[in-house]
Amino acid sequence: MRGLAALYVQQFKTTFASMVQYRASLVIWMISHVLEPLVYLIVWSTVSYTGGGSVGDYTTREFAAYFIVLMLVNHVSYTWIMYEFEYRVREGTFSVTLLKPVHPIHSDIADNISSKLITLPLMVLIALGLAAAFHPLLAPPMWAVVAAIPVLILAFMVRFLLEWTLAQSAFWTTRVTAINQIYFVLVLFLSGQIAPLTLFPAPVQLVAAILPFRWMIGFPVELLLGRLSPVQALTGIGAQVVWLAIGFALFRIVWRAGVRVYSAVGA
Repeated sequence: MRGLAALYVQQFKTTFASMVQYRASLVIWMISHVLEPLVYLIVWSTVSYTGGGSVGDYTTREFAAYFIVLMLVNHVSYTWIMYEFEYRVREGTFSVTLLKPVHPIHSDIADNISSKLITLPLMVLIALGLAAAFHPLLAPPMWAVVAAIPVLILAFMVRFLLEWTLAQSAFWTTRVTAINQIYFVLVLFLSGQIAPLTLFPAPVQLVAAILPFRWMIGFPVELLLGRLSPVQALTGIGAQVVWLAIGFALFRIVWRAGVRVYSAVGA
């Protein structure tokens, strides 16, 4: 444990130095994370305004609150491993990580958490700026704010494990772009990113409740908006724990099988 703690500390230093060196890339990445929810915010706020001030059970100001909170939640839970894993296998750089005394997932976890800690203050400032511009209606109860801490941690863990597991498909095929795109389309519609899930037909809501995507993004957003009862919050945490267990089991199974068939493609 002491060695892992030292690893995480060192990874934070490395990530910080990298972000300082590549400031332009950081700005582009931040813009991409803000632009998508901002577009949906403007679209749904306009639809709500022209429709008499509400759509479904969301008013114009509640739409603003939803997408501003979603931007922050998505930032906390987002991972980029699905983009990088293919490159590591294709270029052969993954071979080096297999020689290290710790599992490569620890380095990715440390890198991901480090980048979030560095960029989160800026994301909060952007969220405050959007709040000043769109006047969101946001007044969650204190218990929901407190409960959001473990919920966000679980959301990140579930998403990270599932995406790390899916990224390992690069062990069998070095071109996984199509797989990634299918996954991200499912996340877009079934996690609540494109619109609140309550606006979708009942069958879609049912599928979203069964699959893990809602519990990675939509559920934390709904909790922070104060739209859930304590019982619903506990049910959601239970679903997150179940998917965390499923994700961990899948990760171990796929990892053991993938390492056996792995062969470096690049130099």
